[in-house]
Amino acid sequence: MRPDELRSHQWYGTDGLRSFSHRARTRQLGYLPEEHLGKPVIAVLNTWSDINPCHVHLRDRAQAVKRGVWQAGGFPLEFPVSTLSETFQKPTPMLYRNLLAMETEELLRSYPVDGAVLLGGCDKTTPALLMGAASADLPAVFVPAGPMLPGHWRNEVLGSGTDMWKYWDDKRAGLIGDCELAELESGLARSPGHCMTMGTASTLTAAAEALGVTMPGASSIPAVDSGHDRMAAASGMRIVELVHQDLKLSRLLTPEAYEDAVATVLALGGSTNAVIHLIAMAGRSGVRLTLDDFDRIARTVPVLANLRPGGQYLMEDFHFAGGLPAFLAQLTDVLHLDRPTVAHDTLREQLAGATVHNPEVIRPRTKPLTDEGGVAVLRGNLCPDGAVIKHIAAEPRLLRHTGPAVVFDDYQQMQRTINDPALGITADHVLVLRGSGPRGGPGMPEYGMLPIPDHLLKQGVRDMVRLSDARMSGTSYGTCVLHIAPESHVGGPLALVRTGDLISLDVEARSLHLDVSEEELTRRRAAWTPPPARFGRGYGALYDEQITQADTGCDFAFLARDGEVPEPYAG
Repeated sequence: MRPDELRSHQWYGTDGLRSFSHRARTRQLGYLPEEHLGKPVIAVLNTWSDINPCHVHLRDRAQAVKRGVWQAGGFPLEFPVSTLSETFQKPTPMLYRNLLAMETEELLRSYPVDGAVLLGGCDKTTPALLMGAASADLPAVFVPAGPMLPGHWRNEVLGSGTDMWKYWDDKRAGLIGDCELAELESGLARSPGHCMTMGTASTLTAAAEALGVTMPGASSIPAVDSGHDRMAAASGMRIVELVHQDLKLSRLLTPEAYEDAVATVLALGGSTNAVIHLIAMAGRSGVRLTLDDFDRIARTVPVLANLRPGGQYLMEDFHFAGGLPAFLAQLTDVLHLDRPTVAHDTLREQLAGATVHNPEVIRPRTKPLTDEGGVAVLRGNLCPDGAVIKHIAAEPRLLRHTGPAVVFDDYQQMQRTINDPALGITADHVLVLRGSGPRGGPGMPEYGMLPIPDHLLKQGVRDMVRLSDARMSGTSYGTCVLHIAPESHVGGPLALVRTGDLISLDVEARSLHLDVSEEELTRRRAAWTPPPARFGRGYGALYDEQITQADTGCDFAFLARDGEVPEPYAG
């Protein structure tokens, strides 16, 4: 691409007053003309924050990216963007995913930018950055934050998130005490980086690599490994070449790429959150992806990644077993190998020579963890628009179950009353939480792994059937039916369930049914009244007005719809 063909040329290269002003202000920043004029301008979008432990190292990684951009003859400019800390942001960073997507899109559109490197990894940052970048449609490379080091406690190797849930239940059951819990606090998360299980963060960064928008193997490099620094620099070098090739995201994020990302997530036994995010990401790319696509593809791929919470190992083990290239090389019969990636002309070329170094971590097709993908899509009168379950993380005995409902109207009520003996909860009951969907949550918090009552934990019960319109952490486990759509807050059937109603779950049949007559449901529906709006003003009011349901990706309606957005005039 010639200098005068660069998008940034209209800011810097013309003879008008505005261009003169832009050059003068760039001198004010301390740059010489030779450092930037005629060179691709690369935006480095950084989600670093002091309160995001997953991203606390990204300030340094941005420097490595900029080093690579300079080496390749580009001009890097770092932009701080919203950080969505899964740990600290309440009620949930899902409430703000679309805000970061908007910020990403508008920054890339409104500044003199020719390409972008996107630094993220904590659960909602990967889809948000890619949604915004897809809408802006510039050349872009994604740099995953990388998983943290394995946790350690005494002689145990810990998986962040997954073992938090396990040992918290052990504490509630009286199996460990305060001293052990204090030791666990210091051993569960030992370094920068996102959860090192196949939780939502690892699932979404793997999906990004499968989509072809990262450097090969990038999604599993441990955050503190020197290889992560080198990957960041290589990403900076590569984006300059992509600008010269004018390889925009729209040429990469095709229907075939999204099908491959879905297959990857399912074969990894990945997080149910990926269902919502990939549907939203695909929508921004003009690709229609549905729950039925997930269920169809799930029946064609086995689970080959022996990773917690559904398996045994952690992300560092996965990386040194060959990472995603070696993993995808086991799935070539279901992948679209002739599509391009940011690093190669075809995915086939990218996977050539990829080898599995530990077949216990990345299983061969002849020895899968399960014969079908790790997520199932359910239908029935309780979820007419669908629901999902990560059945590989459930106790098999519960995958076909009928039991009476115990209903909680919201999460706080559930917390206050779950251990009330008057409820008479047994292991056969079905715990139902409503008021926790996209609008009801608000933001669809990760409330879906409802706690087992204390008295049952002390009896050794570790799983029950649990239903909600909420999400669940990808590090969680259990027989948890999630994303019930439509949600109760908008009058979905979940709003009509009463304690004592029988609910039947049959994962093999992909069925979730409320055993109540249609006549009775009609009477209950007539008596139901919508809850009041949660937000009177501000971003929350915009969110409440525009958010779509889980089955369509929880995007904003005005962002997901078709329509042209003009390029800004910079002259």
